[in-house]
Amino acid sequence: MTSEEGLREVFVKGIFLVNMLGGTSPAVLLEDEDGLVLPIHIGQAEALSIDTVMRNETLPRPMTHDLLVSILERMEVEIDRVFIDEKIDNVYYARLVLNDGRRHMEFDARPSDCIAMALRTGARIMISEDLIISDAVSKDLLKGSRSLSLY
Repeated sequence: MTSEEGLREVFVKGIFLVNMLGGTSPAVLLEDEDGLVLPIHIGQAEALSIDTVMRNETLPRPMTHDLLVSILERMEVEIDRVFIDEKIDNVYYARLVLNDGRRHMEFDARPSDCIAMALRTGARIMISEDLIISDAVSKDLLKGSRSLSLY
């Protein structure tokens, strides 16, 4: 656990196709230092964006997350960290925390967008300790999942 009370830092294990309601959908798998794993189901475009940056690949044209990061860098604003801290009606909520040197600004955002941007900048991904403990899944349940290759 980090020094921030009630929060844990998580790391992206990858994008996987997981079974969901008779079909498969992309999910980003987050893991904390204790080995707790949390899948968050995401859209295809976000899966491609996260997968691309994890593979250190550069597409011929910038994706939306690349564009946003470039704009922030040019404006001398850094992504300080992201928080995934709430789940309402089975939907996860996140906040993107920006720092311009004078102040911290928080923006409501989808976890997938926050993760895609954090991976591009090296920003920490934090999750509510209560959330990861309550929603973590057994690694055994993920054995049928396969790494997503979108190419």
